[in-house]
Amino acid sequence: MTEKKLISTLKYVAGTKPVFRLSEISQYLEEPLSVEELFGRISRDLPALGLTAHKKGGDYELSRPVPAQPYLLNPEEFARLDAFFGQRTIPQPLQESIEHYIAKKIGKDWTDPVLIERLRRAIVAQKDDYWKPQHKRSLQYIKGYSVLGYLAYHFPVYFMQTEHLLETLARDGLLKQSMTILDVGTGPGVVPLAIADFYSRLDSARADVFSLERSEEHVEAFLALRESCVPRGGKVSIKPPVKADIRSLDPDDLPAKIDLAIFSNVLNELPDATIDTRAEIVARIAERLAHDGSILIVEPADEENATRMRSLTVALQEKGLFIHSPCTFIWGTPCPAPRCWSFETGPAIKMTRMMETLARCEESFRFVNTDIKYCYAILRKDAAKKRPYRLPAGSKFLRLSKIQQHVEKRVNVAGTKMSGELGSARTHVYKICDGTAKTPVYAVLPSYHITPENDAITKAPYGSVLEMKGVLVRYNKAHNAYNLLVSRNTRIYQPEP
Repeated sequence: MTEKKLISTLKYVAGTKPVFRLSEISQYLEEPLSVEELFGRISRDLPALGLTAHKKGGDYELSRPVPAQPYLLNPEEFARLDAFFGQRTIPQPLQESIEHYIAKKIGKDWTDPVLIERLRRAIVAQKDDYWKPQHKRSLQYIKGYSVLGYLAYHFPVYFMQTEHLLETLARDGLLKQSMTILDVGTGPGVVPLAIADFYSRLDSARADVFSLERSEEHVEAFLALRESCVPRGGKVSIKPPVKADIRSLDPDDLPAKIDLAIFSNVLNELPDATIDTRAEIVARIAERLAHDGSILIVEPADEENATRMRSLTVALQEKGLFIHSPCTFIWGTPCPAPRCWSFETGPAIKMTRMMETLARCEESFRFVNTDIKYCYAILRKDAAKKRPYRLPAGSKFLRLSKIQQHVEKRVNVAGTKMSGELGSARTHVYKICDGTAKTPVYAVLPSYHITPENDAITKAPYGSVLEMKGVLVRYNKAHNAYNLLVSRNTRIYQPEP
């Protein structure tokens, strides 16, 4: 019997009873196997299946453990996080460690004009490469000044972005008292270092952080920054990265049970990989995911990467994973993610001292990277949802799949706010999705039409469900999309969960 069929059989029996003996699955096998042979073949897969095994005489008793309780932040922890995010800058010791590492690597003070100019060239080259067509990108960031340029330009904003995402996970009850975390494609350790910093503001939560990285230069930077910024014996243990290419992973490189797997700005850097290929990479790692674990995928907010990421989540649903957030399928139907440009925003960070130095030139805008905008998805095995909202049968709201039949009509619509501000201070624009749309739909609110009855759309957080009554449907031929025009007579509410 193949491993796939054996695991499928184990899942079936586990689904029929909460506790069972390993010998009980023998009747379903095509070939006889001893209990010890069976255990040897399935033992590594048990954590990801949410099963534990205990020796009972000559047999094993298998059962599902009680799910771990979420780590709930207390008021003091919230206050510490609010104070940190209010500063809008990465910790000073980390800034100094990056400066020291770059100076040590080059053998000159980091303020040396020649060094600064070489960093500028590396940053410009990276940005030029990023905006090439997808199939022509290299986006390696793996050696020489490309790594140092990454530390100077990309690291600060990605670090703060990760802190915001960790707060999202904490507020949503997706962190546990003790976590095993895997960072896939860690680079110079942005995510592990952000985890260690985030956990420093928590009272008792702990984490073991593993990571994968194929670039030796990134690993060198990672270890140097870990040594100077993460205390030994603290609440977070950051293991040395495993050198591995995520496209050809050996399962033995992964922890046996992963509570949180993070793919931060890594899948878009595989220019030759199709959506299916990327889905296979994520699904392979998901095999080690705890039954109550989470996968966090983060990509840049530009239209191309954001829409590709949403298509990826559709492919992952077909592989047995469930979207926890930010999507809410209010009609209970699968979403095709049609050209879904969806992203979150956060407060811009302050420039680091190194970024300020790089920006002292004629084209300063090229070297300032402070905006926090990202596309993300959290996926689970257990089908848990952040907002388990469903419209009741008979609801008098228009499904967006039928919007083309109501152009120039006023309708009632319910959907999720799936973007930050896409418009301007004069005309607010937000993407709206109800999980059924075949063509992108946007809510448009001119500033002179804002009233207390409709401004919930500007104030509601990203991912909020909104009920919109009295919007005018218009077709936008230039963008092959539909607009929901919000007027003074429109009423917008956030329904109770």
